[in-house]
Amino acid sequence: MKAHVSSILLGVRDMERAKQFYAEGLGWKIQNDYGVSVFFESDGASPVGFYSREGLAQQVGADQEGSGFSGLVMTYVVRSESRVDEVMAEAAKAGATVLKPAGALPWGGYGGTFADPDGYVWSLGFSDQGTDQPYAE
Repeated sequence: MKAHVSSILLGVRDMERAKQFYAEGLGWKIQNDYGVSVFFESDGASPVGFYSREGLAQQVGADQEGSGFSGLVMTYVVRSESRVDEVMAEAAKAGATVLKPAGALPWGGYGGTFADPDGYVWSLGFSDQGTDQPYAE
């Protein structure tokens, strides 16, 4: 198995709220809206899609009522501290819960963390310590 993620699927409790947060709040473009699932344009990265939390849990044979930290964090690497601040502000305005405000990170970078309305954690970061970062933009 290769170190590659083909797509990221998020189980959401409220499809309309999730679409509003990502499409209107963060500016993601919907590629396909199938009613039971939504997929966004990926710009060449791993595609992100939503299913109902109940349906996705059933599909993979899991209990939908998991609680607490899931151990999953999605990262979004940008090319400047100011862009970290901008994305954090966009997310907060769209209804995200800021978990850690943007600031200096222990390893020398700069970043912040927020959770979307379903509790999925996004870690934003910038580092000037390398040119081979997995930049999102």
